[in-house]
Amino acid sequence: KLAAEFPSENVFLITASPLIKAVTNFKQVSKTLEEFDVEEQPSSSLEKRYPNIRVIQSGVKRLKSDEHKIYTEDGKEYIYEKLCLCAGAKPKLICEGNPYVLGIRDTDSAQAFQKNLAQAERIVVVGNGGIALELVYEIQGCEVIWAIKDKAIGNTFFDAGAAEFLLPKLAAESQETPIQCKRTKYTLEGGVEQGKPAGASEQLGSALGPDWHEGLHLKGTKEFSHKVHIETRCEVKKIHLQQEFIQLQQSSLTFPKGQKNVEADEVLWPVYVELTNGKIYGCDFIVSATGVVPNVEPFLDGNNFAVAPDGGLQVDGRMHTSVPDVFAAGDICTAAWEPSPAWHQMRLWSQARQMGWHAAKCMAADAHGQSVDMDFSFELFAHITRFFNYKVVVLGKYNAQGLGSEHELMLRCTKGHEYVKVVMQNGRMMGAVLIGETDLEETFENLILNQMDLSAYGEDLLNPDIDIEDYFD
Repeated sequence: KLAAEFPSENVFLITASPLIKAVTNFKQVSKTLEEFDVEEQPSSSLEKRYPNIRVIQSGVKRLKSDEHKIYTEDGKEYIYEKLCLCAGAKPKLICEGNPYVLGIRDTDSAQAFQKNLAQAERIVVVGNGGIALELVYEIQGCEVIWAIKDKAIGNTFFDAGAAEFLLPKLAAESQETPIQCKRTKYTLEGGVEQGKPAGASEQLGSALGPDWHEGLHLKGTKEFSHKVHIETRCEVKKIHLQQEFIQLQQSSLTFPKGQKNVEADEVLWPVYVELTNGKIYGCDFIVSATGVVPNVEPFLDGNNFAVAPDGGLQVDGRMHTSVPDVFAAGDICTAAWEPSPAWHQMRLWSQARQMGWHAAKCMAADAHGQSVDMDFSFELFAHITRFFNYKVVVLGKYNAQGLGSEHELMLRCTKGHEYVKVVMQNGRMMGAVLIGETDLEETFENLILNQMDLSAYGEDLLNPDIDIEDYFD
């Protein structure tokens, strides 16, 4: 977007990764819902398309905003007129520096996970967001103990009702053939690997796209498909290595086979997880999928950034940070503007793309001394994804975020087929969760955006015998 806005200026993209993430097969599903694939491409593909872009492959060491300079790991410095920080976020690991704890966020960590899983008989997954959900569903032939701090799975995206709707899929013995994947598989070319700059191994790659697990062979050593046990309302209290555990002289549990099972485990495992509910499980390794923290480290020193409570760089409606000529977009930033009633920030691919686009428009307007309106995509929170092979659409305040007790929920659920939930406040639709092929996303998007009073329709709003799409066309 910047290259198009400033065709005669140099646009530098400084990235620690040998590949760049490109958005392909972009499809506008409705006014605010977008579907697209995320593909890794060599940086030369971007330079070919836009002759004024130069990709610099190096990590950033330091920013000196008063001098308008960026210093890179390879010892070079670059002067900028306008700068946009899009350094994303890094996994929030439950335990730093433990070889048995893996965080999954980028291509490299997904490949390390795949390698470890091939030898694994049991793993513990900690976390309840999108990556944990996909992971637990995709893993076959390995016992999975899934520890979540909430009452129900997928708390980031769903309520307990939607979780109940999805759970039978976890118990299903064999998986359906996966839906034909539209996104390109993530691979780092062998040749590119060798050409990594020194010290780049610790660098974070960019976040995985929405179908990151496709094409990865997520299979453990055992001959069964799903074997998942969920421990709810608990967190990890302590992680013990094998030697420490033996000295503790405590017993760990076998994989639960039913409600009454509390047998002690005879097997010795490489690592043990002690949960806050008092249970201890041994496993081959632990996957930490407990969310991310904004990756602000290299930029804070010596610069006067306003940092939000969640650790992100605060940006206003023009994606401008508190430092002159420095903008930020995506996971690294925190929206500090007054959001529209049906929008909230969530660190997702879809929002990263919208913020990047809007930031480029704002940087151009700033350079030309013009003002720019808030992009329409910030009117309504809208996200489309897939979980457990179901299409999932979340709109607006889909979990009644910030609505207090003054709201009501309406549900329609057909087991194994669809789950529809709408959040209503004072007769107006504020949010919705649609699981399955409901075809209601456009209608509900419009009803949330135009805030029409729907009190007259009552329960009939979700009556399957009434074609609501036609009605509100």
